[in-house]
Amino acid sequence: MISSYALILGRDFVIRRVTSQPLGSLPPGYAATRRGYLAYTFLVFDLGLILLAINFENPWLILGAIGLFVIASITVIVGEVVTYRNLKR
Repeated sequence: MISSYALILGRDFVIRRVTSQPLGSLPPGYAATRRGYLAYTFLVFDLGLILLAINFENPWLILGAIGLFVIASITVIVGEVVTYRNLKR
């Protein structure tokens, strides 16, 4: 969870130097946008939340964290598809 806060604090640097760079033959994707970067950062945060929920052994908290992870994953997948379709070929 702490790493997600670090990613948020360094958002502009990471977007500029990491996520907006092409990866081999792949162009920058959804993570190169502010909305996409925050969605991926939330996935990192939610992984920590799932581990914390498992540590507390609270089934409702575990299910809630997993539900948030599923929703965030769908958001990221849709964002990647939209970004890919909007690329000029």
